[in-house]
Amino acid sequence: MTSHCCEAMTSRVNARCDQHNDAFACPDALIDHSAKFQEYGLIIHDGGTSSITIDFCPWCGRRLPESQRDRWFDELERRGIDPREDEVPAEFQDGSWLAPLRRE
Repeated sequence: MTSHCCEAMTSRVNARCDQHNDAFACPDALIDHSAKFQEYGLIIHDGGTSSITIDFCPWCGRRLPESQRDRWFDELERRGIDPREDEVPAEFQDGSWLAPLRRE
């Protein structure tokens, strides 16, 4: 289980429903977390997979990590990978790709 800024956020992000395999289908799911982009969002329950990105935790008020979406696309482009057409390497499917960049 991945931990986040506070127990409440960790609980909400890691919550699993026994009736819904997808958080976007579960009316009780509130938070979407994208590890590969380091983004948090409030789920919009309209039948799709939309969320509204948030910058602060709704429970503890801490600033959440800055989105790495642009860096993700920049790093793939640097490697000559087009995510719309090419297979994206496994380390770019989660937050693993960020580890080497954090050391820079």
